[in-house]
Amino acid sequence: MTLTEAPPAPPAPGDGPPVHKPSLRKKLVPYWLLLPGILWLLVFFVLPMIYQASTSVQTGSLEEGFTVTWHFQTYWDAFTEYYPQFLRSLLYAGTATVLCLILGYPLAYLIAFKAGRWRNLLLILVIAPFFTSFLIRTLAWKTILADGGPVVGALNSLHFLDVTSWLGMTEGDRVLATPLAVVCGLTYNFLPFMILPLYTSLERIDTRLHEAASDLYARPVTAFRKVTFPLSMPGVVSGTLLTFIPASGDYVNAELLGSTDTRMIGNVIQSQYLRILDYPTAAALSFILMAIVLIMVTVYIRRAGTEDLV
Repeated sequence: MTLTEAPPAPPAPGDGPPVHKPSLRKKLVPYWLLLPGILWLLVFFVLPMIYQASTSVQTGSLEEGFTVTWHFQTYWDAFTEYYPQFLRSLLYAGTATVLCLILGYPLAYLIAFKAGRWRNLLLILVIAPFFTSFLIRTLAWKTILADGGPVVGALNSLHFLDVTSWLGMTEGDRVLATPLAVVCGLTYNFLPFMILPLYTSLERIDTRLHEAASDLYARPVTAFRKVTFPLSMPGVVSGTLLTFIPASGDYVNAELLGSTDTRMIGNVIQSQYLRILDYPTAAALSFILMAIVLIMVTVYIRRAGTEDLV
């Protein structure tokens, strides 16, 4: 183009290739794909929640029938009567979650960075407990922690039970029917829920970041504190939530490994539904537990500083 030539005029509207707009059917395809999941949530989650909410404000008995009277006093009565079980459940679940994190993080780190060709085998061993029933796994701990067994004998020889008795976790030389047995059962049963998210988060970390930290003369402990652990926080948050939430409402471990003094709120709800047949109180306790856990989870996620969950 010379200095005297004018630049080419822009193409007029409609002169270019035709633009094909997606049809209405194609636009609706994602929504049709989501429809089965939405219906599943509505039928098996939203509707039961609405039914339980209406049950919690009813009065009456199983013989006479229950009627909705908007009796919200049930919530306050249930909380004031069973708040020790709420506190015990949160304490046991929190203790088991911390133990799962302490035990699971090194194992997840080993599988992610050090296992090599043994990685798949170790992952299979992590999920191996899921091949058996939750009930069978819990009953096995009654044999492991039996009075006079090798585990209790070893703990006695190490004077470990003296410390746990002082802390109120055991009673003398007995481990079964104590808080320690319930916490051990919770830790064992929910440990895979901690390891798998941790492994997924650690496995995503680029190993070149570790090499860069070494090139900058960072010690292994410093590299872990500054690089590895912050990048694995999504797995830590996911693992702790997947462990704490079901553990706080669990009742099988406290029923089989504990006693009347170690009953959790899940045992109370189960008893209200199946033995006492006080459905409004059971529903109110369920909603109170859900509200407490929801508040704790919201605060925890905000304090953790990450919403990128695995």
